Amino acid sequence: MNPLNRHDPEGAVAEAAKAYSNWGRWGADDVLGTLNFLDAAKRRVGAALVRRGVSFSLSQRFDMNGPQKGWRRRTNPVHTMLDTGTDAALGNQGFPHGIGGADDVIAMPLQCSTQWDGLGHIFDHGHAWNGRAAEKVVTSDGDLVTGIEHMAPYVAGRGVLLDVGRVVGTDGELPDGFAVTEEHLTATAEAHGVRVGRGDLVVVRTGQLARVRRDGWGDYAGGPAPGLSFGTAGWLHRTEIAAIATDTWGFEVRPNEFENAFQPLHQVVIPNMGLLIGEMWDLEELAEDCAADGIHEFWLTAAPLPITGAVGSPVNPIAVK
Repeated sequence: MNPLNRHDPEGAVAEAAKAYSNWGRWGADDVLGTLNFLDAAKRRVGAALVRRGVSFSLSQRFDMNGPQKGWRRRTNPVHTMLDTGTDAALGNQGFPHGIGGADDVIAMPLQCSTQWDGLGHIFDHGHAWNGRAAEKVVTSDGDLVTGIEHMAPYVAGRGVLLDVGRVVGTDGELPDGFAVTEEHLTATAEAHGVRVGRGDLVVVRTGQLARVRRDGWGDYAGGPAPGLSFGTAGWLHRTEIAAIATDTWGFEVRPNEFENAFQPLHQVVIPNMGLLIGEMWDLEELAEDCAADGIHEFWLTAAPLPITGAVGSPVNPIAVK
């Protein structure tokens, strides 16, 4: 098949969706998708990678200084204090024997910063993951079937960093619009001395986050970006990875490779393949350490918040080497 038939994008998406479908692979009632590849044996392999005990947070901060600009009502987090030290000092809290405290609240879209896309996030021609009717899966009450809470116990195992920005790019970064192909992913894995396979949690660094931190957010949220080519769908399916995340807003290359298209790789891999996708991960500190010691595999735990019925979740992924 020609995954990048620009003369027939509708047909290319349909062909890839059919070729790389996992519908029914784990039964009609499945709610985990490719996380099924991450079993107990694979988790033990990941745990054995902890040697130095050094850990890295792969999350951006959740605050008003984030990248969001209001597209589809996505805003940056709004953090508000409910009780403060001033309240305690003035004795306004009503607690006995001098005790005081502080409380706070945060309001934010669940996908405004470092996050997972759940299986109910994207549909393909009215179908959700595993061939279910989208309108029966996600209603105004949330994702009634594949809510991200089901994944909360399982996202922990062998992590693999593919630093494509460092291996393929210039000065450690890929330019906006750069399509990361299967060949780039394979060459990067070879350069790092790692094999990507069943049950792995793969993180792909393009370097875009480092650039926007240096130059300003600009159009990071929704604008041009390096990312995975539509042609990587076969690799994503064949390797049987459990999940993949990038340091970009939208995971796949932008502008997309087809005219009049919007996130076509999402359309294939989430509702058809059942792949868990992470976006806006901060891979900079981890990448520096991996470059220094030459080890690009580690224990990774990245559980979504068990928000009932949610189609995405904030996450603070922790890599341990």
